[in-house]
Amino acid sequence: MAMVKAILVAVVAVAALAQLAAAVDHPVGGSGTKWTTSGGYDAWSAAQKFTTKDSLVFEYSSSHDVVEVSKAGYDACSASGPVATYTGGKTTIKLTTAGKRYFICGIPGHCIAGMKLEVNVVAASTATPAKPRGQRSVAPVAAPAPAPAPVGSSTDEQLPNVSSPTGSTPSSAASIGAKAAVALAMGMAVVLAM
Repeated sequence: MAMVKAILVAVVAVAALAQLAAAVDHPVGGSGTKWTTSGGYDAWSAAQKFTTKDSLVFEYSSSHDVVEVSKAGYDACSASGPVATYTGGKTTIKLTTAGKRYFICGIPGHCIAGMKLEVNVVAASTATPAKPRGQRSVAPVAAPAPAPAPVGSSTDEQLPNVSSPTGSTPSSAASIGAKAAVALAMGMAVVLAM
């Protein structure tokens, strides 16, 4: 009975970690960056992958705000008729629907100075891992078949070395999350089995 309980707890822990690992909080502009007139937010956004489970985290001084606007409001840097307005220095906005979202600072002159952000949110179930920018996609190539091994010799010496055609590695965040989930599940199973 104790082993069944340990397995059940481990499965629940892994499921909880998988949900937690799936959602990402994106500090706007990057870690340690505040929402200011310095701009560059669209370039930052273009390098990100936003899904419907993620959140945007805006940090800003009291002389700024965050206003979600329509595409027309974004293009015109106009805060009139906002979707939502946020103040208080730190705002977390959940990205719950797929599509483009637009944010500006509503203080006159700030949007024109660079305080504007467009994000493209994709549905979590259809999100695909982002490939490194500037790297072309390459179709997988089958490894050549090994030559028949002479009688009495080892086949290991004759197998070709095969590497990824793109030389890319899996996302470090995904592999860290998976390793953490497995480690937590195994640790809980060991503790509960004692």
